[in-house]
Formats: sequence, structure tokens, C-alpha cells
Amino acid sequence: LFLAVCAVGIGGTFQYGYNVSIINAPTQHIHKFLNETWTSRYHKELNPDLLTFLWSVIASIFSLGGLCGALIGGSMAIRLGRKGALLMNNIIAIIASILMGISFPTGLFELLITGRFLIGINSGIGICVQPLYIGEVAPKHLRGGLAMGTSIFLTGGILTGQIIGLREFLGGEKYWPLLLSSSCFPAFAQLLFLPWFPESPRYLLIDRGDELSCAKALKRFHGSSEYRREMEDIQRECFALDGEKPKKPWQLFTDRGVRWQLITVIVMTMGQQLSGINAIYFYATYIFEQAGIPAEKIPYVTLGTGACECLTALSCGLLIDYVGRRYLIIGGYLLMTLWCTVLTFSLTYQDLYPWVPYVSMTSIFAFILSFGLGPGGITNTLTAELFVQSSRPAAYMIGGTVSWISFFTIGMLFPFIVNGLKQYCFLVFLLECSFVAAFIFLVIPETKTKSFLEIRKEFHKLNFGRNT
Repeated sequence: LFLAVCAVGIGGTFQYGYNVSIINAPTQHIHKFLNETWTSRYHKELNPDLLTFLWSVIASIFSLGGLCGALIGGSMAIRLGRKGALLMNNIIAIIASILMGISFPTGLFELLITGRFLIGINSGIGICVQPLYIGEVAPKHLRGGLAMGTSIFLTGGILTGQIIGLREFLGGEKYWPLLLSSSCFPAFAQLLFLPWFPESPRYLLIDRGDELSCAKALKRFHGSSEYRREMEDIQRECFALDGEKPKKPWQLFTDRGVRWQLITVIVMTMGQQLSGINAIYFYATYIFEQAGIPAEKIPYVTLGTGACECLTALSCGLLIDYVGRRYLIIGGYLLMTLWCTVLTFSLTYQDLYPWVPYVSMTSIFAFILSFGLGPGGITNTLTAELFVQSSRPAAYMIGGTVSWISFFTIGMLFPFIVNGLKQYCFLVFLLECSFVAAFIFLVIPETKTKSFLEIRKEFHKLNFGRNT
């Protein structure tokens, strides 16, 4: 099971985290490439406004690709299987890597834009299908810990991207095309290792009706002596669904039986993206400068933020099946609310006392720790647990779409929010974190060690009234 999580993670959410972080290091080099290409092609200087626009397109088209990936990820998981969809997804990553790698020698920045769009599609599919596979292969008592593999590989991808992007590695001017095309290596790794593991047993039995292959897969994952309990659980779910076909995303919106599960996924997913984590990363460089850290050392201090997220994802993976989902996610949002308050005060009085910037630095790391311990990891885990087999792929498509739209929206609006409100932007995030914590407290039951049918029964009361 552990090796299966690693095999799906390396080409899944690792790609998302890696490609989010590697684009930051070569910013100036890509600017230079755009200027030189434009001059040699049109024999005139590139307008600064047009340069800003082209760079924005290169950076943000990734999220547009991610949205497209989220929209097709669930359908691929139904048609090709969870494992088949992940394997096919690597072909997109390899094509994207080739396009980005040859953009510089050919002098075609359009290839860079196309490559970023394709790697966005790859990330959108990966972040949709990977938690689907892990959630379906994990036994009840380990489901939370194994599902945290999604978050661990995502944060591991961010940290790896930050390290590889340092000027000592591939962050230098000569090597930036290699840096952007290096995402082919995780794709090759998954193509090498994932075929050795079985398809999701739930998919095999419930979607394909292949009981023999399901039993063989369960024996591989759980051992010959333990697999029967899981087999019975899948058979119960199969019987309850009574041959129900996988639903389309729009069918979930009209299905009263999943109304509150769907509202929960939308609120949690939007809450995760709009929680202020992007604002923290934006402010990090400014705060490190105020604390007296030399500009050339800041990229190394920024590694600490990536390491922080990675560490908390690992911690959350160890705690989730003991503490439970509710306590961790509510606690995470409440702690983020506290650190938003502290940051607002410390940034307001940054210049009054020499020790205040260090309070801001501490708050940044504490906010990232709180995010990783709760919302960062548990949102995807809960999406897998709140739905039965027929609704789960469509739920991930909806969750993924909401996530990428929120990611794109915050990317577009965030500079205006910061310019308008300055440090008081954290008051907006404070209110958002408080609202999501209250919603989860009032709506979401604890899902620890419960089967998917038991969780559906808990929501049955909310969807149809207390007496039903």
C-alpha cells in the first residue's frame, strides 16, 4: 500500500507542486528570452506592458490547463480506470516537457506557453485521479494516513522545485529550459513503477463487475488473510448502489441525496485556496527583508517555508487516523485566524520596534504549519470519504474545477487586494478562515474509521431531514 501511494504520488500531485514552484526561479531569464526573441523576430524592442502580459500568460495559463484537466480527469478515471488515467496522463507531461525544453533553442516562446498549458492539464488530472485511487485502495483504519500521500507529494513537489530552482542547480541563466523540462522525470518514474501495482479494487468490482480481479488486487494490497473484510465492505457498497452508473457532475447538482456533501466540498475547496496561504508567500520576501536577511540569502530562507509545509503534511499523515479529520481541520482554520490577527498587527507596527519583523517571520511559519496540519491535507481526504463510488469521480471533477477557478481568481485579484488594503488584506482572510471553521463544525461529521456507506447515512439526516 505504501509503495502504491508513492507510485501514484510521484506522477500525480508531485507534478502540481513541482510546476507551481519552478516557474519562480527563472522569471528574469524568461523575461530576457522574451525580449531577445521579440527583437530578433520583429526588429524592435518589446513593449514593457506587452512583456508583463506575456509573462502573466506564461505563469497563469498553468491554472487554465489545470481547470481543463480537472474537467476531464473524472471521465478519464471512469473510462480508463484510476491507474490507466494516471499512466496516460504521463504522456501529456512528457510532451509538455519537450515543448518547454525546445522553446529556447528554437526561439519560439509560443512553445513555452503551450507547454505550460499542457503541464497544467497534467496537474489537473493528477490532483483529481490520485486521491481517487488512494481513497479506494486504502482500508478504513488507514484511509486518512494514506490519503495524506496526496498532500505529502504536493508539498514535496513544492520543496523539490524550490531546491532545483536554486542558482547552484538549474536556476541559472543557462539551465532554465532544462529546469522547465525536468518535469518529464517524475512522469518517466511513474510509467516505470505504477504498472507493477493493481487497479483500484472498488473500480474493478463496482464499475467493471470483475470480482476475480478485485479479489486478486485486494490480496496484493491487504494480504491473503485480511482481504475478506475489505471485500465484504466493497460488496455491501456494490449491493447498495444496485448497478447505479457513475454520475456526471451536473447530475450531482440535482441529486438531493448528495446536496450537503457537495456544498461541503465546494466550501472546503474554496476555503483552502482563499485562506490566505498565497498572501503569506507573497509577503514572505518583504518580511524576510525587514528582518535584515540579505536579498541573496532570501531564496534559501524561503526553502524553510517549503520544508514547513512538507513537515506538517507528514505530521498530519501520522495524526489524522488518531485525532480525526474534524479536530485537525477546524483547529487548522482557527489557528490560521489567530496568525492572521498577529500578522495584521505586526505588519502595521513593523517599523516601531526592531523585534517586530521577527514576530512577523514567526507568524508566517506558524500560519504555514497551521495550514499544512489542517486545510492543506484534509480537504482532499474528505472529498474521497463523503461520496460513494458512483458519485466520487464527479465530486472530484467539481472540487477540482472550483479549486482551479479559485486559484486563478486569487492570482488575478490578489495584487489588487494587497495594493488596496496593504497588510489589512489579512483581515479578509481572517473572516474567511473563521467562516469555514464554523461551517465544518456545524455540518461535517467525523469520518474516521467509518465506511463510505456509514458516512452517507450520517449525511442522510442533513439531506432529507432528521426523521428520515
